[in-house]
Parts: sequence; structure tokens; C-alpha cells
Amino acid sequence: MSSSPLGDPFDADQSLTHSCSGSGCAHHSHNDTAAVPESMESITDRVVESAVVRAIFGGNDLARRNFLKAAGAAAVTEMVRDFFPMDAAKAMAQEAKGAIEKPDLTIGFIPITCATPIIMAEPMGFYKKNGLNAKVRKASGWAMVRDWAITKEVDAAHMLSPMPLSISLGAGSQQVPFLMPAVENINGQAITLANKHKGVKGPQDMKGFRFCVPFEYSMHNYLLRYYLAEGGIHPDKDVQIRVVPPPEMVANLKAGNVDGYLAPDPFNQRAVYENAGFIFKLSKEIWNGHPCCAFAASKEFADTYPNTFIALFRSIVEATHYASQAGNRKEIATAIAPKNYLNQPVTVLEQVLTGQYADGLGGIQNDPARIDFDPYPWHSMAVWILTQMKRWKHVDREFSYRKVAEEVYMASKCNDLSKELGYKTRDYTYGKHVIMGKTFDPSKPEEYLASFPIHNM
Repeated sequence: MSSSPLGDPFDADQSLTHSCSGSGCAHHSHNDTAAVPESMESITDRVVESAVVRAIFGGNDLARRNFLKAAGAAAVTEMVRDFFPMDAAKAMAQEAKGAIEKPDLTIGFIPITCATPIIMAEPMGFYKKNGLNAKVRKASGWAMVRDWAITKEVDAAHMLSPMPLSISLGAGSQQVPFLMPAVENINGQAITLANKHKGVKGPQDMKGFRFCVPFEYSMHNYLLRYYLAEGGIHPDKDVQIRVVPPPEMVANLKAGNVDGYLAPDPFNQRAVYENAGFIFKLSKEIWNGHPCCAFAASKEFADTYPNTFIALFRSIVEATHYASQAGNRKEIATAIAPKNYLNQPVTVLEQVLTGQYADGLGGIQNDPARIDFDPYPWHSMAVWILTQMKRWKHVDREFSYRKVAEEVYMASKCNDLSKELGYKTRDYTYGKHVIMGKTFDPSKPEEYLASFPIHNM
């Protein structure tokens, strides 16, 4: 059975799940891809057909194929056309689609597994499917990615989820309106400690430690600070926290320059792989479902190239949903492992992406939720991040939490694209979140902020 998101939805032998293309992916015969449309007009028609058929069968591809085998393609095609004005929908889609103003794009990224959807979308064909010739460009650190994005050296970027908020507020950089259309990953980080600290039980044992995080405006920094402060450790008085680019973290741990870090993978797993440290705590144990990295672009880019922006947005949303399926993770690990992407052993990436991993303490853990992928940028998550920016005085100005969250995080449009692609949608953009047993209510950010005895305000 062949597999393609652009396959004929009326073909019982054609799966509509994604089939990758590129050097890191499984290869298919010519016959498998012969039915895939080539022109953008044909692709748009096929997308409409697939969306309608998927909706009719509730997204259950097996039910679709079984019904087609029982009733026959011709009969099902007629039934669908009687049920839904397919030709009119195709015409509307062609009219609304609009020409892509800038098909050749460059997207900045940091070589970490949080960037999986942005990276894999190149070798696995998600950009190409949406009419884009997009290339990813590797940066060594977050300040470089930020500066590339602000100075327009790249068209869009892989960013940490607090960064579009900080840039839009002018915190730590010049003030430039930025958008965060989609979250890339949830969970997927960890506190890793040097092997000499295997006796540590909690933050109370970490006084005097030297930590590193990938960037000041990062979930890593805010989660580490939160964890330490909940244990009575002031992150700016009782320990040292400094910024180190993720690719340099394992070397710093091995050299004894730091006692540990809260970092993105694969550098937690790489520390275990190199016998430099052990995984002390997954970030999901601090806040299960927390956002981490994101896809971001300037408002100017979105306004100047609206059709290009939507095509790029759609590519990322689809790639992120594909990455969320556990059965795709090993294929993805192979696709993103090469030198021009993450430059990591496939076995390290598989341990991160599948959740079956060595912990550095002699055990093998199995936690499928170690990392997951969900594009929805909750406004309530933005509000939580803004409270922590205020708490640690990383922003020193007054602002409306809701206004900033809703101007930067594009929850409604992300929802629209997920619905268009046949994926799960949400009915609201604000929700309550539980961080280390404490509930955050986004409607009461100042009360929440005032509840912390340890802060820099």
C-alpha cells in the first residue's frame, strides 16, 4: 500500500498519511508516487478532495479504505459529490489560494530536537508540498537566530516560545513586532547533572551550583528558576545561571565548568551517551505539557508576503502534527540526524523522540511523553511566560498581558489551519495550567505573581 498526504482519497490502496521524501527518509517506488499531482492547481484540488473525504470519515483512514473496497471508488465518488459541492469548493480554493509571493525562503534554526518540525519539513517535503523552496539555516546560538530574524537575514525562525514576546516588548533587544504562529514541541527538556552529583535529591541540595541555560528568554531559564525557587533557592543569589549555546553544554559539563543545566535535547541524552552526566529530572515533571520552542516570523514578513506566510504556517502545522504521531518518530530521527541538521547519532535522537532512553543512572526509562509536538499556541501559556519575565525583572515596563499574548501568539489562525488539515482543534485559547502542583489562572496574573516569596521585583 502506498502512502502520501496528496494521494487519491478515492483510492482504497492509497493511505493519506504522510510519506516522506528526501535523503533521510524511506524510499518508495515510482508507482507509489505516480498519482501525486504536480501542479499547484492540481495540488489544491487534491487537498480539497482529501479534506472533504477525511471529514466524512472522521479522520479514520482505515474506515475510508475499507468502505472504498466494499462500495467501489466510482460509487463513493458519486456519493461524495451528491453530498458535497466539490467543484464549487475547488473553485473557491483556487480563487482564495493566491500566488506565493516569495517561494524561496531561509529559516533559521538551532540544532536541537525541539526544532524537529521546522527541520524535518525540508527533507520530508512539507515545504515543497505547499509550494515553497524553503531551506533551513543552522545557527550556533539563540542571540544569532534572534539577530538574523530582526535584520532579515532569514525570513522566519525557530525560536524559544518566550522570544517573540520579549522581542515584541523590546526586552533584551530592539523592539520589533513579532508573531508566534505555532508552538513546535511540548515537554522535551531536562535537568542534567554531572555524575558527581548523583546523591542530589532536590533543589535544597543545589545551593552553590553553577547552571547553564540556552538563553535568558527561554522556557529552560524560567522552568529552572521556578523549580529552584519552589525549593527555597533564589536563582540569582544562591546559584549561578549563565547562558551557554546548547551544542557547547556537554563539553562544559565534562570540563567541570558547570554542575548541570536545564537544556533541550539531544544534549541531555548526549551527556548520558558520553558518560558526562545523568538525567536528573525531565521538564514534564515540573510542568507537564509546557511549551518550549516555536515557529516565529516578524509581523512585517507576514504582512508583506501574506500568501507565503500562510503556506509556511501550514507547512509547520502539518509537520508538527505528523511529528506528534509516535509511530513516525524513528523515521523522523533518521531524517533530522545528518550533519546539515542535528549532526547526531540516530540512536541518541531515537531515545529522545521515542521516550525509551538510558537515564545515566543504570536504568532504561520508557516515557512516550518525554517529548511531544502540538502546534497550538495557547494565550494562557504566553501570559504565564510574561508573569515570569516580570517576576525575574527580565522586562521592566507595564503592559496588558492579554493584549501582548493575543497580538503575538496566533492561536485562532493555528486552530483554523489545524481544522483545514483535519486535525484536532480547540474551543478556547485560555486554560489553567498546573506547574509543580500550583494552578495558574491566566485571568489573575498579578495575583499569581504576588504569591511568590522569591522574586526580583
